[in-house]
Amino acid sequence: MKYFFRVSAFVLLTFFIHNCKNDDDNPITDCDGNVYQSVIIGTQVWMIENLKTTRYNDETVIPNKTDPTEWSSLNTPGYCWYNNGEFSNRNTYGALYNWYAVSSGKLCPTGWHVPSDDEWITLENYLIANGYNYDGTTTGNKYAKALASDQGWSSITTTGSVGNTDYPAKRNETGFKALPGGVLDVSQRIFGSVGNYGIWWTASEESTLRAWDRGIDYSLCSVGRLDVLKSNGFSVRCLKDN
Repeated sequence: MKYFFRVSAFVLLTFFIHNCKNDDDNPITDCDGNVYQSVIIGTQVWMIENLKTTRYNDETVIPNKTDPTEWSSLNTPGYCWYNNGEFSNRNTYGALYNWYAVSSGKLCPTGWHVPSDDEWITLENYLIANGYNYDGTTTGNKYAKALASDQGWSSITTTGSVGNTDYPAKRNETGFKALPGGVLDVSQRIFGSVGNYGIWWTASEESTLRAWDRGIDYSLCSVGRLDVLKSNGFSVRCLKDN
């Protein structure tokens, strides 16, 4: 029995190591064996799913932190599932990470990285200049509908908003499929807002305690940008290395 366990562990480890290697001829996989799809938007290649790995790309396990109160004082890497519901939320929304996990530089699969604030700005500029605003204009930030999935968002009648089914040709026009995966809000020490909004980390810090994010709200037509506490739990999208 002991021998069987050792052999099984070796086979399992070999499987994981194989999945941590990515190149242009293979599907995008993380160290847990999760497979991701991607889309080309302008000069960039983005994953079209939120990251759900529990390990860095060097096999190191990321601590799973389940207590929202603990997150409020956390200054080391951590992840969790929304409402700690791995089986109910993992496949749809991915994991929530704090910025300390992001800043490791090892969160995304090899060949991919968490996009910087400037790389999100590159995406924004491309979408605005190329008519992805819901009304087709080429000025102003009104392109959230083009990034958001056409399913899963709370409903609202505000013109051009993500939660409105108006301008159907603009809904998920980019193929980015952003979903409202909610957050772990460390200020209130609660999980919240699944269905209403999704927030994604950038790799760029604003100060010792704060970093930049991007957010999509079901009631708005714009994509938000805020500097927030690094200890929050947000989603992550990965961008392909140049």
